[in-house]
Amino acid sequence: MPMSPAQRNGRVGDAPPQTPPPNGQMPIVLLDSPLPDNATKSGIAPLARPVLTDPFGRDISYLRISVTDRCDFRCVYCMSEDMTFLPKRDLLTLEEIDRLATAFIARGTRKLRLTGGEPLVRRDVMSLFRSLSRHLTSGALEELTLTTNGSLLDRYAQELADYGVRRINVSLDTLDPDKFRQITRWGDLDKVLGGIEAARQAGMRVKINAVALKGVNEDEIESLMNWAHGLGMDLTLIEVMPLGEIEPGRIDQFLPLSVVRARLMDRYNLVEDPYRTGGPARYVRVQETGGLIGFITPMTHNFCESCNRVRLTCTGTLYMCLGQEDAADLRAPLRASADDALLHRAMEEAIARKPKGHDFVIDRRRAKPAVGRHMSVTGG
Repeated sequence: MPMSPAQRNGRVGDAPPQTPPPNGQMPIVLLDSPLPDNATKSGIAPLARPVLTDPFGRDISYLRISVTDRCDFRCVYCMSEDMTFLPKRDLLTLEEIDRLATAFIARGTRKLRLTGGEPLVRRDVMSLFRSLSRHLTSGALEELTLTTNGSLLDRYAQELADYGVRRINVSLDTLDPDKFRQITRWGDLDKVLGGIEAARQAGMRVKINAVALKGVNEDEIESLMNWAHGLGMDLTLIEVMPLGEIEPGRIDQFLPLSVVRARLMDRYNLVEDPYRTGGPARYVRVQETGGLIGFITPMTHNFCESCNRVRLTCTGTLYMCLGQEDAADLRAPLRASADDALLHRAMEEAIARKPKGHDFVIDRRRAKPAVGRHMSVTGG
């Protein structure tokens, strides 16, 4: 069996490649790096440092890391067509991202999602998945996953599965090739559909994320739901969020999901479902299809009361809230010392400032977006 790119190059942690066992299942590679403070080979021991808890008593158990601000698409609700990306010298190395993730895992993070931009365009990113997989093996981490546009999934799906990724989110707003090109500006629908199939064949559970866009895909939501459910995939709908300057006005894109839900209820029986993934979506089960639809409603229904999430950018900036500008620099303490004491202190100070909720508003009277940075900077 040929070695994967990460195995050939042996980057993060430089663990030697391993030969697959006779059953054909690629083992998770364990690295020489020490396990986080809370991990034992038999499970989870008491944390050496306390769980990170915000001022409102919410334990921070979910970290989203944007490994790059770059993307091979230019979705109209996410980016300007002519984007200026960060210089590569400003980015954290993959080893630094691994160290930061490990520090959060030592403080109670149980779910880790890699995002972008498009995470799979980051050079050698598979070596990061390979390294982080040791926390799954130790039991310190419950889930390692990613959000992707699917354009490179056909290349990396099996390797992701080999490194313990069991569930992924794929952003897909339409099944119409021309409309897909219109929304993404640069995207190829066939490549994305091929990537989704590769992920399913690799044994990963795929969830489709679709941004509801007024006058663009609102007439397709039912067909998108039936397609996804027909393949055993759940669908999550997302309201447009006012992050970053883009060419079309967001008031012209904004479609309240309360309207979408009401339209679906005219034709389907939607039953509230307790299923949760750790994210902000609230789910209903469609009795006619048996599948789930999630609704992420930052504009029409604030979901902040139970927020257990923080977001780390590819430059080491920690955003305690997607909808607030306040942030903490973790790159400086990370690089100041090989010891993590300064880093943990900075993490504690940041979480102590986590706000109760965001202040998103889409209004014709408000010319500028609620937050100046683009979604690709913070990470999805």
